[in-house]
Amino acid sequence: METEGFRDLLQQAEQLTAEMDSGTDLPHVERNLAQILEAGQRLMTRTAPASHDASDVKASILLGSKGYVLPKITERLDGLRATTTFEPLEPVRDTDIQGFLKNERENALLSVIEQTRKHTFAEVERHQWESMQNEWEREKHKILNTLLGSGPDTFEFQQETEMLSSDSVLNQGRSNLDHIEMAYARQVYVYNEDVVSNSIRPSLVHLFLDVAAKIDDKAILDLWEMMRCMSDVPLTPAQGALPAAVRGNKDTQRLLVEKAIHHLESSFLEFLKSVVYENLELSRLGGIPGTFNLVRSYLKLHLPPSSFTAEDGVLEGQPIWALVYYCLRCGDMKAAQQVVDKVSHQLGDFASYFHEYVKNPQHRLSVANDTKIKLQYRRVVKNTQDPYKRAVFCVVGQCDPHEDHAEISDKIDDYLWLKLSQLEVDDDHNSQESLTLERFQKLLYEDYGESHFQGYQNPMLYTQVLVLTGQFEAAVEFLSRVEHLRHHAVHMALGLFELNLLYLPSSCQAPLLSQEAGDPQCVRRLNIARLIMMYTRKFEATDAREALQYFFFLRNLKTASGDNMFQSCVSELVLETREFEMLLGRLERDGTRRPGAIDKFCQDTDKIIETVARDTEAKGMFEEAVCLYDLARNQDKAVVLINKLLSKVVSQAPSPEGNRDRLKNQAVSMAQRYRTVPQNITAANSGTFFLLLDLMTFFDHYHAGTIDQALDTVKQLKLLPFKPDEVEHRVNGFKNFTDEIRRNMPDILLATMTLLHNKYTQTRSSSVHSPVPGQAGIKDGGKETFLNYLRSQAKTLIMFAGMLPYRLPGDVNARLVQIEVLMN
Repeated sequence: METEGFRDLLQQAEQLTAEMDSGTDLPHVERNLAQILEAGQRLMTRTAPASHDASDVKASILLGSKGYVLPKITERLDGLRATTTFEPLEPVRDTDIQGFLKNERENALLSVIEQTRKHTFAEVERHQWESMQNEWEREKHKILNTLLGSGPDTFEFQQETEMLSSDSVLNQGRSNLDHIEMAYARQVYVYNEDVVSNSIRPSLVHLFLDVAAKIDDKAILDLWEMMRCMSDVPLTPAQGALPAAVRGNKDTQRLLVEKAIHHLESSFLEFLKSVVYENLELSRLGGIPGTFNLVRSYLKLHLPPSSFTAEDGVLEGQPIWALVYYCLRCGDMKAAQQVVDKVSHQLGDFASYFHEYVKNPQHRLSVANDTKIKLQYRRVVKNTQDPYKRAVFCVVGQCDPHEDHAEISDKIDDYLWLKLSQLEVDDDHNSQESLTLERFQKLLYEDYGESHFQGYQNPMLYTQVLVLTGQFEAAVEFLSRVEHLRHHAVHMALGLFELNLLYLPSSCQAPLLSQEAGDPQCVRRLNIARLIMMYTRKFEATDAREALQYFFFLRNLKTASGDNMFQSCVSELVLETREFEMLLGRLERDGTRRPGAIDKFCQDTDKIIETVARDTEAKGMFEEAVCLYDLARNQDKAVVLINKLLSKVVSQAPSPEGNRDRLKNQAVSMAQRYRTVPQNITAANSGTFFLLLDLMTFFDHYHAGTIDQALDTVKQLKLLPFKPDEVEHRVNGFKNFTDEIRRNMPDILLATMTLLHNKYTQTRSSSVHSPVPGQAGIKDGGKETFLNYLRSQAKTLIMFAGMLPYRLPGDVNARLVQIEVLMN
């Protein structure tokens, strides 16, 4: 049966094979299982990843639907070459002339573009670094201005006998002031001495000029010469007048402009003399003195501008208009008039204009002539090739004030002189054509500013520009930012401040330079209090007396809280230096006060000392505040403070050089003086003060272990009851004590109870049956009786502690009860 079953299966399999082979042209392949496995692995290795095939198929379908053939696109992309935008084109064949020229043209354009791009980036980077450097320079000066303090450049100062007086402030060997600052401080001391003594005050600017004359620096000397000229205003400000009323006055402004012009003219005259005298052979000055001959000789040496064309002839070999201009530039109207008179026939109507200009005190023309000369300038003179003629017309007739005259005003002094000579101080119509002082100040300070004049590279030049244009506040603020010139800026401000020529802010907390609502655009306000305190911060630690001299200038100013600025600065100085005795004086044993450095400045020194005492107390320096209140003759406040300090240490154990012993010595010294000299102290404060001293004596005996002396002391104070019938009386008396006594009551009770216990233990262990001599309340003289007496006192104290209207600490109550139990 099994054979027949296998035969049937074989027959069915052959039939299936025959059916598969029928109808196909493929050859019949016969392989076993091993061959099939090997062929499958070989085909698998040849097959690409499915994802790659799938992505190519999808790309072909997508692009094919739009009419693109993927293989052709790939070939085109492979043929492209990535090149830079500005890469020169490849050379063409030599025979292709047109292609060669086109290529050369495109290469030239591309090279220009590339060069321009590199130059632009280089310029941008350079400007960026310059801007960053200037910004950091400003920030550095601001930081140094804020953190100004004493530096390491201190040195040994050799005192000069001729510069010191018996009570001079310059008597220290080690100082943070250099020799220039010390010289300035000496002049400040001399000036303040005259102010305090109500004698005739010298000019502070002249005193500082003497210092500058001894410094081997021409720029500094020129600056102070300029300050002397600008501050020498004939209008003496009324005492107490506001600077705004003085500086805003038209007469004062006109005088300031005239002073600036006079300084520029005198400086130029000295310059001409130096040039001519150094070249006498070429200049051939001759023996006739005068400005005319000096100018004529200078013109022989001075090369004219390249575009110069002399008009209207010459005089003695020199151009007429150049002679007139330089005579005016030297400030010699007579010399200029001399030139005009000699050639008046060649100058037409100008001679009459100039006569009127010279005769007028303010050097101004009448309305009719002013109109004529301006019309003549616009029609004829403005287009002339003679720059000196244009300049003379502009000065005499105020024509075209916005013209810079760059051919002849190549120096800042010449530029300032030309502009200041054309200013219209009295221009009430405020026409756009005229040049007012406010517009000129704005032009120099805001439009041009520090960067135009290279302020940090040449600070003296920019400072002189601001001073000559009446911008004193801005000049001082700028110069104070230059560290090695800060002392000059401070003393410039002091000289102007004493003449009432500085605009001051309404608040002492304002920045160093500020503007307030309602001020004209050109007005700046200088916080001189801040400036002085910044300056003195450098040396107040080593030269406190000199700092005090500078603070005296602030005696008429007020702080934000309404206090006197001088007193506030003195208070800060004392707290910083802790030179209490040297600055404020000290009390002698008889109650008199030895004067300090502040006594020479004012008579009401007690008020200043009390101000310092209040500030000291506010800072938590209570021990120093006690001495200061005592020094200011406010003994009641001194006692209140010393009571608070003593109450915190009264129960502590004595320790040499400790806080308790120091306060005790101070309090004992005060008590001895108060007993001999009657003081204005309230009874409550005085009683608390002396009671605290007695309690300190009690605790001294307690910690020393002298039981009998301690018990005698506390019984004499009558603070605690030792008999039952005294309890109620002592409780009522406790209500009258101050907090300083009340807060020490737990320690007093605990110390007294401890003393009673120690006495109890000592008596109980003693072999003597008789009571200790001197003990009250012992009737039979027996030992047990005395022990009962001590137990009674302890029980009385416990009763007193329970009846007190004061919450005792829990541990104190527990300790008192424990000691009382031990005694029973």
